[in-house]
Amino acid sequence: MTAGTAPPQAPLPDPATSPAGGFGPLREKAFLILWVATILGNVGSFVRDTASAWLVTDLSGEPAAVALVQAAATLPIFLLAIPAGVLSDILDRRKLLICIQLLLAGVSITLMLLAHAGALTVSSLVALTFLGGVGTALMGPVWQSIVPELVPRGELKNAVALNSLGINIARSIGPAAGGLVLAAAGAAVTYGMDVASYVFVIGALLWWKRPKDEADALSEQFFGAFRAGLRYARASRTLHVVLFRAFVFFVFSSAVWALLPLVARNILGGGPSFYGVLLGAVGVGAIGGALVLPKIRARLDADGLVLLAAAVASAVMACLALAPPQWLAIVALLFLGAAWIVALTTLNGTAQSILPNWVRGRALAVYLTVFNGAMTVGSLGWGLVAQEVGIAPTLLIGASVLLLVSLVLHRIKLPTGEADLVPSSHWPEPLTASEVPNDRGPVLVLIEYRVAEADRQHFLAAIRRLSGERRRDGAYGWGITEDAGDPERLVEWFMVESWAEHLRQHRRVTHEDADIQANLQKYHIGPADPVVRHFLTIPASFRGHPSPSPTPADAGGTGAA
Repeated sequence: MTAGTAPPQAPLPDPATSPAGGFGPLREKAFLILWVATILGNVGSFVRDTASAWLVTDLSGEPAAVALVQAAATLPIFLLAIPAGVLSDILDRRKLLICIQLLLAGVSITLMLLAHAGALTVSSLVALTFLGGVGTALMGPVWQSIVPELVPRGELKNAVALNSLGINIARSIGPAAGGLVLAAAGAAVTYGMDVASYVFVIGALLWWKRPKDEADALSEQFFGAFRAGLRYARASRTLHVVLFRAFVFFVFSSAVWALLPLVARNILGGGPSFYGVLLGAVGVGAIGGALVLPKIRARLDADGLVLLAAAVASAVMACLALAPPQWLAIVALLFLGAAWIVALTTLNGTAQSILPNWVRGRALAVYLTVFNGAMTVGSLGWGLVAQEVGIAPTLLIGASVLLLVSLVLHRIKLPTGEADLVPSSHWPEPLTASEVPNDRGPVLVLIEYRVAEADRQHFLAAIRRLSGERRRDGAYGWGITEDAGDPERLVEWFMVESWAEHLRQHRRVTHEDADIQANLQKYHIGPADPVVRHFLTIPASFRGHPSPSPTPADAGGTGAA
């Protein structure tokens, strides 16, 4: 399995300066037990992946076949991460995690039995790797989303760091153990180690008594939640910057991961145990990188950290292309692990820091989709390039392009993630003539402002900032109009797909959004707050007939929406 992390609800203290220390979350019993279980589970997964990556070089020495196995592991995450994020936000996360662990255990059992019978082929290995990737895709957003349930809010950032540390402890143990067991006992025993690891993970999840979710009349259904998540991702400019920077970094740096089994065998002349040692060196380097990251972060901002990671990764790729001695390759992989964890932690942490709680699983799933899409495209692309020009030239090309592009994109700054994303709950309840069914819609919301001509341009600039908040929180259409007979009378409008979705908007508005609205309303010169009116689509059965009794939202009101 692969553990994840969850976004903090608001900026939190740095682990290096937190009074509780970076290991504070381990005092929470549930977090401690699940953290240890995930380390054991991840050790098993790295053992399995090491065996699969090496076995494909036995079954076929073609670079494209090796890269195909790598792509089969990441493609399902690219395809399914967003639906998985939706499920993580609407289903019981503990039960969902248990089901996913059973699926992954079934994949490893099948691999074990096929290996024991000597029936593994490239096709079966790719198919089972793909199925394992499906389980990983479903699990990633869910696992990231449970962390705030296990630790106090003030310990979230430390919990994120500990999750990264745990993954890299497993990375430092699993590949080396997998390579040694594969060389000594064969593939069946190696896959059996992974099967055993699921016993610990499932046992820990069964032990964890997660509180039941409270019944909520506004609970989202799958397709509505899916659309809401996509609307948020489409409207969030800050998320776009993180996604773009992450895609560029990972699509070019993926060359070393796609070709590493062939580098170990063909360029460095090693066997499966040496390949495991190389992967173990990546894990050890990542642990070292995680430990020194707070000190580096004190000197560099997020953009500097990503550029530093790109420079180190490029240097390592160039070093491997020059066929260094095996001991030097191991040292280089230590630096690659450190660079990789710096980039992962920085980009993932930035994504987490800009996401509000209500859309956490879905938006992180979009990030995972981009990450794994980049790894999939990169793995396939670099495999095809290596097929044509060779492994060493491909690594040199990847290193050069990664460094050049990173230098160019350094000017596109990552968001700081310092906004207060806690719900403000400052919108008043909408005034209605009677109760409105939750599925009634679409809903048209009108907000009427009076703005002096001298303030008009400043108001329009401010309301365009507000339009992003409207779209992120649920609106699928937005606009600003003026009264042809009274230019000081401006009306903002936006459309929401249902009454329930509009009520969810009321819950989603953050303190940052409230500040934007407060800045906007200082230009309003009316005697009272801007007037808000809600209009509902008349059902088809009433169209063409006399008007029925007033519908629930025929009444107007005041406030934000």
